[in-house]
Amino acid sequence: MPYTPILATLGYIFSPDGQRVLMIHRNARTDDAHFGKYNGLGGKLDRGEDVLAGFLREVREEAGLECDAVQLAGTISWPGFGKNGEDWFGFIFRVSRFRGTPLRGNPEGTLEWVEVERILTLPLWEGDRFFLPLVLDLSAPQFHAVMPYRDGKPLSWSYSVLR
Repeated sequence: MPYTPILATLGYIFSPDGQRVLMIHRNARTDDAHFGKYNGLGGKLDRGEDVLAGFLREVREEAGLECDAVQLAGTISWPGFGKNGEDWFGFIFRVSRFRGTPLRGNPEGTLEWVEVERILTLPLWEGDRFFLPLVLDLSAPQFHAVMPYRDGKPLSWSYSVLR
């Protein structure tokens, strides 16, 4: 059976000093599956759009920023992640340089600069706690992971690193 996931991007924008990350607090819509959680920026790819172009578009739309230094931190396959059990595949980015001033918020919630050491204490998707240490460590190698989900919960986590 072919694997036909929804393709998405997720990125973490670091402050110029590398001490904070721009996060979205999904607090605008109570019907949002992410309501109350903090997340990076990103979203689904549009048809005919390459992964980087899709990520840059999402950051522009969600935060009003232009990214100048983008690094692929890794990829994650999320079988069963969607609210109806859809499979998702995410390209995870780090942004170390950008232009502009972030918007205060967008239709999904409030944008906040959060200290790197505080991120894992926030309300996050349970599965984010597995991969965020690899993203937040700027010296970590590129990773490629699988995290199956059922009923909104991760079942397992495995990854390989690119050396």
